[in-house]
Amino acid sequence: MREQITLQCTECKRRNYTGMRDKRKHPDRLELKKYCKAERKHTVHKEAR
Repeated sequence: MREQITLQCTECKRRNYTGMRDKRKHPDRLELKKYCKAERKHTVHKEAR
């Protein structure tokens, strides 16, 4: 039940990170604070569909 996801920066809208997520444990979209190379700072990254 694990699926591959892509994380998208909320400021520059670039898709910077990929990862795995368990659908049963985390049914809603993932939101993490990660480093964005384009913005050169830590920003919120949301799961892109």
